[in-house]
Amino acid sequence: MPKEKNISANPVAVVTGGGRGIGRAVCLELARRGFSVIVNYAHSADAAEQTRKECAELGVEALAVKADVSDHDEAKGLIDAAMIKFGRIDVLVNNAGITRDGLMMKMSPEDFDAVIRTNLNGAFNCMKHVSRAMLKARAGSIVNVASIVGLTGNAGQVNYAASKAGVVAMTKSAAKELGSRGVRVNAVAPGYIETDMTKDLPQEAAAAFADQIALKRLGQPEDVARVVAFLASEDAGYVTGQVICVDGGIVM
Repeated sequence: MPKEKNISANPVAVVTGGGRGIGRAVCLELARRGFSVIVNYAHSADAAEQTRKECAELGVEALAVKADVSDHDEAKGLIDAAMIKFGRIDVLVNNAGITRDGLMMKMSPEDFDAVIRTNLNGAFNCMKHVSRAMLKARAGSIVNVASIVGLTGNAGQVNYAASKAGVVAMTKSAAKELGSRGVRVNAVAPGYIETDMTKDLPQEAAAAFADQIALKRLGQPEDVARVVAFLASEDAGYVTGQVICVDGGIVM
């Protein structure tokens, strides 16, 4: 890896899938709190650049980095780019995720594998590569974006549920591995959040989902981002290995 630059005076966060939805909201929330932000993307360059620009307008340094985190080497390149630019990584948010929904009996192996590669392998790859820098610093916070589907299951989403359940188990295992060196690992499990993934939901279906939620509304990306920011902060300095449902009370 090329020589790192001088270490940034501000804390630094890497957010995978940072161009849209929950990832975008997380980038902006962390920027508001003074973090320099690396906005990762795999395909949506324009969206990532817009997020980067909005973070910079909040007075912090921001960098958009293309990398498919499901690829081991590209994930390493993302972490290396952050270290070269800023000399430190204080927070990693593993948010990148995809869906390929379908009933199990009709689901192709390709659709199953694609979701596992991005959602589960992607989180593993980034945690593996960032752990060296965090262990050396004896500090750091990793926040994985899971899903309530990984806790409850959901018809038509065996691939997505498996990937997110894996993220939950991986979070707890990594927390046990890294905790002795001051590195915390937690997860958030969003419920029904209004993002690009859910925007095509029929109005009747959205209303039916909302009726199951204690707070009687679908969530917003900012609802999740604020919890991620808490877990990233020193306010959560004695919290590790936890999964916080951000779901308005649909899972109790």
